[in-house]
Amino acid sequence: MHQETLCVHSGTYHDSATRGVNTPIFTSSSFEYMDRESCPYPRYFNTPNQAAVVNKMSSLESGEDGVLFSSGMAAMSTSVLAFAGSGDHVVLMDELYGGTHAFATDLFDRLGIRYSFAATDAEAVIKAITQSTKLIIIESPTNPLLGIIDIRRVTEFARARGITTIIDNTFATPVNQRPLTLGIDVVVHSGTKYMGGHSDICCGIAITSREYAGRILATARHLGGSLNAVSCYLLERSLKTLAIRVERQTQNAQRIAEFLDNHNFVKKVNYPGLPNFKGHSVARSQMTGFGAMLSFELNEDRVSAKTFQRRLRMIHPAVSLGGVETLICSPSETSHVKMSPEERQRVGISDSLLRLSVGIEHADDIIEDISQAMNQ
Repeated sequence: MHQETLCVHSGTYHDSATRGVNTPIFTSSSFEYMDRESCPYPRYFNTPNQAAVVNKMSSLESGEDGVLFSSGMAAMSTSVLAFAGSGDHVVLMDELYGGTHAFATDLFDRLGIRYSFAATDAEAVIKAITQSTKLIIIESPTNPLLGIIDIRRVTEFARARGITTIIDNTFATPVNQRPLTLGIDVVVHSGTKYMGGHSDICCGIAITSREYAGRILATARHLGGSLNAVSCYLLERSLKTLAIRVERQTQNAQRIAEFLDNHNFVKKVNYPGLPNFKGHSVARSQMTGFGAMLSFELNEDRVSAKTFQRRLRMIHPAVSLGGVETLICSPSETSHVKMSPEERQRVGISDSLLRLSVGIEHADDIIEDISQAMNQ
């Protein structure tokens, strides 16, 4: 089936008693255990509502199984700890989401995990690998610079050496990129973003093979981080419109990126769909669409980032991304605030950089709001 069809029909739990077309909400935290092989329990990540979402996302990502979490960071941190421990070495990309970057710098030393950061380049990642490397963590497109890495090159090298690979696929979504088909072992999403899609759910998910899902699940049961039934229901409902939402948002983002790329108040636009963007050719080879996220640096001699954001009338300066409404933020003050100024400068996250999460509004209205905020 096509992605649009899988969004609607895959994973649904069909209740024989009511024969409803939607998965019922099973609110119980306690289930009878006698005369059955296994007993559902929310912290064991095996309730019908949790399974419905996992099955749908597994279909969309071309995976076998997965684990649903209460946040994207729970999905990432649990997946990492399922495959790396004391004495192991982990390679991470410099441009990873700020929360993942902080997880490594704050906790890896205490856990005895050695690590190295590498640039958003397959050869740089490969060069950082040592004999004790057990795990590689990448992100493409990256947050917030939209950097692109050659996923196939990284996975071919890693698999030949028995190194597990994890990718944060939040920005792309399975609508625009399916990393498991490119050789990645584990795909992680902050479901708070496009999966939920309406800025009202906090969740995360890891999709992988059945074997690797078992390893993540074993760690998850120790750490907790499960999602409640009502949130699972809302998430499953939102996923039914994932394809059409992301398609519209991606179309809007292309138009807005082209507009900004030609604006004299803008120094630089980061968007894989622009032919002059560094990662454009690689993105074309591994993505079916360039996504709905972009970032741009303002010429602060013309307008400051703070002034520009305060002038916006429709676009909301707010944290997070992926909702139906267009949101904007300064990464140095939000998603990457936990990185030191020196780390942000090294990676390329300036105070004039703004990240735009493009919504489903009419593109002309989004562009008009940007224009009036620049030209007041």
